[in-house]
Amino acid sequence: MKIFVQLRLVFVFIAAACLILTSCSTVPVTGRQQLNIISSAQEVELGLSSFEKLKKDSKICTDPNINALVQKVGQRIAAVADLPSAQWEFVVFENAEPNAFCLPGGKVGVYTGILPFTKDEAGLATVIAHEVAHAAAHHGGERLSQAILLGVAGQGISSTMAKSDPRWQALVSIVYGAGSQLAIVLPHSRKQELEADEIGLVYMARAGYDPNAAIQFWERFSEYGKKSSASMPWFLRTHPVDEIRIQNLKAWLPRALQEYHPQ
Repeated sequence: MKIFVQLRLVFVFIAAACLILTSCSTVPVTGRQQLNIISSAQEVELGLSSFEKLKKDSKICTDPNINALVQKVGQRIAAVADLPSAQWEFVVFENAEPNAFCLPGGKVGVYTGILPFTKDEAGLATVIAHEVAHAAAHHGGERLSQAILLGVAGQGISSTMAKSDPRWQALVSIVYGAGSQLAIVLPHSRKQELEADEIGLVYMARAGYDPNAAIQFWERFSEYGKKSSASMPWFLRTHPVDEIRIQNLKAWLPRALQEYHPQ
């Protein structure tokens, strides 16, 4: 029985290693190598089904001026994004939360709650370009891949401890769960946010929007961020601290300005 468990673990680790070696891709703009075991087709399928459900269950904004502005900005960003096969769709949802998203396949949602912070067309371009950057970098598939691999690793640990004291098993399980969140999941989430900032800055510049507007937007939005997460330690956040964000945007600005041609 012990030999069987060991062989099973060896097989799992060999399979995981092969999967890792064949699942590396390059993120546009930044050139970072990423691990993604989820195919683009699977990503798109998940994105389409989620977006259709959201449209069915949520109130959609009917203001023609708001919708026209989002369509205009969205199409300009889409034209320069590294998603040639995307089926673009831009929908404004009546939601007071200051948020937006882009699901795989080019399905973009903008909440009306973000509009007081965007202020103008360039501010809206900052938000949409950032969200589109997440999709272009396949961050969703990367997060799902990470969750799958952490789950496999957790199963491997459980198998090796199958005959250990149950109390020790429980302790190790808790430590592994908390440790993987603090050491892997949350830091990587913050890394993806900063990467989307960098890619988004380039996208909005390519689309003819002044990338300086991104810094102005995050300076405005930082006041809201301070109120909403004031009591949360930085290491428990999924998003980077706004001061770090703004500092990085200023560092990336020269490159983005090289691709900026006003329309």
